[in-house]
Amino acid sequence: MKVLLTGFEPFGGETVNPAQLAVEAVRDEIKGAQIVKCYVPVVFGKAIDTVYEAMKEEKPDVVLCIGQAGGRYEVTPERVAINCDDGRIPDNEGNQPVDQPVFADGAPAYFSTLPIKKMVEYIKAAGVPAAVSNTAGTYVCNHLMYGVRYHIEKEFPNMIGGFMHVPFLHEQVLNKKETASLSKEDVVKAIEAAIEAIVDSVN
Repeated sequence: MKVLLTGFEPFGGETVNPAQLAVEAVRDEIKGAQIVKCYVPVVFGKAIDTVYEAMKEEKPDVVLCIGQAGGRYEVTPERVAINCDDGRIPDNEGNQPVDQPVFADGAPAYFSTLPIKKMVEYIKAAGVPAAVSNTAGTYVCNHLMYGVRYHIEKEFPNMIGGFMHVPFLHEQVLNKKETASLSKEDVVKAIEAAIEAIVDSVN
């Protein structure tokens, strides 16, 4: 089995992104599954294009995208992505779409095809807070999840995919009072546990 694991670059004034740092540290093999990594720009359009190219090149069985959700306490596998780009802040190239479809010919929404509740169970068993999330927002994270599921529906019928948000790292909240955070080690542990859940569900 091959898992394409993606992580975003820093955005929104942050100097690091826990998604990128944790993905870099994830093991290259988990329960016999090969882990292939892809780093993604926080840019509408380019984010989907980058991962789509990796999907075509690597032909993975699974696509698991990781993104930062500052302010959340738990690691949160996402249930659904909606066909709406609505940037609360500009992306890393200054784009800020308002109420635009991700793909005009796409469904109103696409649900994750990952075993999100089993992922939560495994992450909690690893000692990290986790919960299913029912909104991926309308920024580049939702944009990417929607794009991955769109391309799976159109071209890759045997592939499964979805998205998981992770909280800030401790170093990101030094000046953010009462804002939740996790250590990088715990974020890595959570991602690896999520992958173990996926592998066990598929095998």
